[in-house]
Amino acid sequence: MSIQAVVWDVDDTLFDYTTADRLGMRAHLTTEGLLDDYGTVEQALARWREITDLQWARFAAGEATFEAQRRDRVRVFLGRELTDDEADAWFRRYRDRYEEVWTLFPDVLPVLDALAASHRHAVLSNSSIHVQDHKLRVLGVHDRFESILCAAELGVSKPDAGAFLAACTALDLPPHQVAYVGDHPEIDGRGAAEAGLLSVWIDRGGLYATIEPPVGPHRIASLAELPSLLGPDSRFGAPSTFR
Repeated sequence: MSIQAVVWDVDDTLFDYTTADRLGMRAHLTTEGLLDDYGTVEQALARWREITDLQWARFAAGEATFEAQRRDRVRVFLGRELTDDEADAWFRRYRDRYEEVWTLFPDVLPVLDALAASHRHAVLSNSSIHVQDHKLRVLGVHDRFESILCAAELGVSKPDAGAFLAACTALDLPPHQVAYVGDHPEIDGRGAAEAGLLSVWIDRGGLYATIEPPVGPHRIASLAELPSLLGPDSRFGAPSTFR
């Protein structure tokens, strides 16, 4: 049976998170007078992301609230004690610099336009609805999606099959009628495939470009390739350069 809906990851799939994170962190560290504490912005970002992953794991395990893990990210990154208000204020200043450089990838709007009449659309993210709802509104695409589901509210995170099946339930469709598009070969790609969805890994040549792709996901280099994977009703698309 044909694919009826596409469920999307957000960060580094629709939204150029990596570029925004680098530019935003550079501006923030400069403003805060912290740039000299690190050899390069890349080193600062690597440390920030390492801390983020560890704190998010605490949140995913139910050991910390969303707000608490975010505050602790700031405390560990700065290496000093802060009150909740101080940590929140620091994070808000970082977020302001970060939001100034938010942008969609250039292939996003064309593919959403092309698939608007033929497929339903939803979002599944390992973040929180507070973060991603705001982000999609700022980026001007919030109304493109009939459902926006996030791990913080679902209580289950990708690659757990329960996260992907929750998106299918929200659409009232069986998994085999739903495609999932994400940038992480394991969390998105393998996770969606094992949950029974048509799994599409968008490999933009970033952090995961050199790894051996897992069995299951279709690997594409541009979202312009997506419609050809979804069936004959799609109106444009290029043959995949990876398949």
